[in-house]
Amino acid sequence: MPHPFDPGYVAEPFLTLCAEYPEANVYPPEQFRLEWGPMFHRGRLDGSAHVLVIGQDPAQHETVVRRILVGEAGRRVQGLLAKLGITRSYVFINTYMYSVYGSVKAKTRKGPTLIDYRNRWLNALLVGRQVEAVLALGQAADEAWQFWKATPAAQSVNVAYVAVTHPTQPESSSKGDKTKLVAATKKLLQNWNAALQALSPSVQHVDVPTLLVLYGESWVDGDRVAIPESDFPAGLPAWMHEQDGWAKRTGADDLAKRRNNTRTVPKGILA
Repeated sequence: MPHPFDPGYVAEPFLTLCAEYPEANVYPPEQFRLEWGPMFHRGRLDGSAHVLVIGQDPAQHETVVRRILVGEAGRRVQGLLAKLGITRSYVFINTYMYSVYGSVKAKTRKGPTLIDYRNRWLNALLVGRQVEAVLALGQAADEAWQFWKATPAAQSVNVAYVAVTHPTQPESSSKGDKTKLVAATKKLLQNWNAALQALSPSVQHVDVPTLLVLYGESWVDGDRVAIPESDFPAGLPAWMHEQDGWAKRTGADDLAKRRNNTRTVPKGILA
């Protein structure tokens, strides 16, 4: 049985972009987990993408897989794209290439080298390409878009754009309170429905023709979609495709958690 995979950064300008990524002088280690390296993208780099998604920052699953938005947030967004008829023709990048540690200071967020490097990615994916819609996940991603839109290169690009609530904001904001989680999830899905209605007319080239079906008040079967095997590097084990929670930062304190990323093969894989 053949296994499709993402060949990676085999062509320019992505070869050079991956060779010239910024490090500690741009991403201070007290604000980012540099020790696990940068994570660049997920999806199509061959010019076939019709939708660009801007995320926030990678987490522990992305650290292992070396592709972004492969956990719960990624699967929720995969479901959102499917409602637009987009199952393959997309590309994801993040606002930050490294996992945020604590919070990002304004001086860092507005650092010209950080912004310029990210804008090089946006130029490569948008200028002269066939992207029809851009989706930003959360405030950091929206800010990244606004910085790029102010550049001369962006003036030649005309795409639909929507900023939405981050996919896992209900969990982070409710802090374990089930009542707050239900209310926050309902509010997020209302926000996503508005985004779908705004973007749908602009996404003319779809992978699967589909009628637009909006979300209800809570997640249901089909809203969370598995990430295609073709988005992952070659040889990645199947249990890393489908399961969330197999990678965890563990340790007695923050420093220990920075040092340790534990991977556990899920139950049912081993005899």
